Amino acid sequence: MTLKKVLTALAAAVALAVPGTAAADVVTDWNKTLVDALLAAPPGPPPSTRIGAIVQTSVFDAVNGIRGRYEQFRPDLLTTSPPRGASAPAAAAGAAYTALVALLPTQKARFDAQLAETLAALSDDQGGTSTAVARGLEWGTAVANAILAWRAGDFSTPVPDWEPLPLPLWQPTPPQFISPPVYRIFGLMTTWSMPSQSAFLPGPPPAFSTARYAQDFNEVKAIGTLATTPDLADEAATARFWAGRFDTPVTMFNRVAESLAATRDVPLVDNARFFALLNVSIADAAIAVYNAKNFYNAWRPVTAIQYADIDGNDATIADPSWLPLLTTPAHQEYPSGHSGLSTAAATVLAAFFGENTTFTVTSDALISGGTRTYSSFSEAIDEIALARVAAGIHFRFACETAQQMGEGVADYATANEMLVRKGDH
Repeated sequence: MTLKKVLTALAAAVALAVPGTAAADVVTDWNKTLVDALLAAPPGPPPSTRIGAIVQTSVFDAVNGIRGRYEQFRPDLLTTSPPRGASAPAAAAGAAYTALVALLPTQKARFDAQLAETLAALSDDQGGTSTAVARGLEWGTAVANAILAWRAGDFSTPVPDWEPLPLPLWQPTPPQFISPPVYRIFGLMTTWSMPSQSAFLPGPPPAFSTARYAQDFNEVKAIGTLATTPDLADEAATARFWAGRFDTPVTMFNRVAESLAATRDVPLVDNARFFALLNVSIADAAIAVYNAKNFYNAWRPVTAIQYADIDGNDATIADPSWLPLLTTPAHQEYPSGHSGLSTAAATVLAAFFGENTTFTVTSDALISGGTRTYSSFSEAIDEIALARVAAGIHFRFACETAQQMGEGVADYATANEMLVRKGDH
């Protein structure tokens, strides 16, 4: 449908809408729509990071193009300026709508309904004249289309052919024994902020001969087993909480961001920058993590424990029948994706709200789902590391390394992207 047809249809919807309380923040409203759509799809953890970043950078550049407080995220993509008098809230809605329809087209009805709701609220008292709203939508659509065109080249680097690896490198894991490892392409994806895919490449995991390897091996073997016991009930519940059915770090931490954003009264452009930095950091963390996974091709605990007799460490004992509490993801072990992405998110949140902020996380896990409340971001990140070990799918060193990577990625984005324009303080 052309923009003109969309505007015509939505104008009719606005005319029929019953005036009510205007939305407090269009950016947050559309972030919730993004999260709901990701849960309804669901595209998987790495693809979710790409969708989140496309949507929120489109929203930011649309709003900031009108407000002009910060440097644009991608000033090179558009050579035109926003129409005179364009509504910034309408631009946010137009950008989010356009990006989401392009990325998740089967959910267009959901996005149509949200756009109609947004425009009904703007027609009340926030968006100015109908001309301002139409111009804002037009500008937001143009910005989103420019971001989408740029990201269409995300996967232009060919993925090398996969050759099966010998032990003690990564092997397909039960029960599906999928090969090659999934999401390899994300290690080659065009970055968002960081200089290159390998900019935050960590050193190698501990050598098999080291005490640290034996320590972490025996930890996951003891607490991450499918043959769990009552004394491990808390660890098992934690593992399941952070392994939702459809939830990912993107959906879980964007919900946290929504709840915290509601506690502060800031201009729309500031909120747009917040959500853009959050999602860009998560997306770059995914690229960095999968780049490292591809580089090291480390075996998973289920393989390491079953074949420990070949690792050369007398402190590790093989158990050919050992299985993890939760199904092992079908990609390499080192470093941990969940820990890296979650730490990137937590680092941005801490930069905006302070490390010792109390917040609640919601999980859609079939078992042990619900909510958990934390008194600091580091508390939640440490629990995620425990969750991945207790699930039997990661060594602790993989989680701690990923935490360092996620923090570095987020710090880099915060220091280099969407900065306040000179003279605007």
